[in-house]
Amino acid sequence: MAGYRPTWQGHLRLSLVTCPVALYTATNSGGEVHFNLINPETNNRIKMVTTDPDTGPVERSSLVKGYEFEKGRYVLLSNEEIASVKLESTKTIDIERFVPETDIDRIYWDNPY
Repeated sequence: MAGYRPTWQGHLRLSLVTCPVALYTATNSGGEVHFNLINPETNNRIKMVTTDPDTGPVERSSLVKGYEFEKGRYVLLSNEEIASVKLESTKTIDIERFVPETDIDRIYWDNPY
């Protein structure tokens, strides 16, 4: 699948056998129409500028993430702090057993992969 990026990469493990796998979406959005915001007076595409209401435009690279714990009050977090609490993923799916197709609820068939 040249040119496509996998949605997920990891390993499947069945007993003592492990093999690398990659999950790709079976459909692409190539046929979808996407629109831009245009100023009809100038025919220019509108750009969304990151702006502080008190000081004006701000560089995205200087921004940090924050959690609002009270209205208007935030705890600021660094990328390192956020990464330190992420759940560790082995990126390995252990196959324990196979089930009949009829035992799988159709809700899990929502996205084609």
